[in-house]
Amino acid sequence: MIYKSGFVLALGALVLCAQEDTPDHRLRRAAEVYHEIMAAPDRGIPHGILDRSQCVVIIPGVKKAAFVVGGEYGRGFAVCRHHGEWGGPAAVRVSGGSFGAQIGAESTDLVLLVMNQKGMDRLASDKFTVGADASAAAGPVGRTAAADTDASMTAEILAYSRAKGAFAGVALDGTVISKDDSEDRKIYGRDVNNKAIVMGEVPPPPAAGPLRDELTASSPGSKR
Repeated sequence: MIYKSGFVLALGALVLCAQEDTPDHRLRRAAEVYHEIMAAPDRGIPHGILDRSQCVVIIPGVKKAAFVVGGEYGRGFAVCRHHGEWGGPAAVRVSGGSFGAQIGAESTDLVLLVMNQKGMDRLASDKFTVGADASAAAGPVGRTAAADTDASMTAEILAYSRAKGAFAGVALDGTVISKDDSEDRKIYGRDVNNKAIVMGEVPPPPAAGPLRDELTASSPGSKR
């Protein structure tokens, strides 16, 4: 009976995890992560840099991959701006790489800012490797940090991570970012092209409302 009860409890936990690990849940979690980061009084992303970005990629709860030395795995969303308005979320996966000093954390939130059209074109592809296919740098932190740093002026992607309460710029060389067609299908209720989403050709789904609201609140217009 004890073994049977233990099995039932374990099965219930697995079912609960499966229910929570849905695209809608990840969209809500992405909105929460972004809100928490931007609500930090003096340790968030500089608004000057955020206002110049073309896309924001949010990967909540990236996990360590025990079967790959120094590897990570996570799922999240990229949202790009068109004519001053944030579009719909394009589902993405991240894998490989190593997230600097925060690699020891069990769970790490990632935020990537795509700073120019070349970076957006990378994001619209099937997959690319940070550092090899797209130039990246650790993003500056702090509301008053200068937006015109060498990194923000030249890098296609600025990367940030949050783990154990600490938020900082991070190097992501070797990290692979790829499209996630199965997640897009669930969010939009039909087959959609990831590139079309990134380029603003697909209307945002209702589930993206909270995340788009958070992005609009922190950066309502483009100043590029």
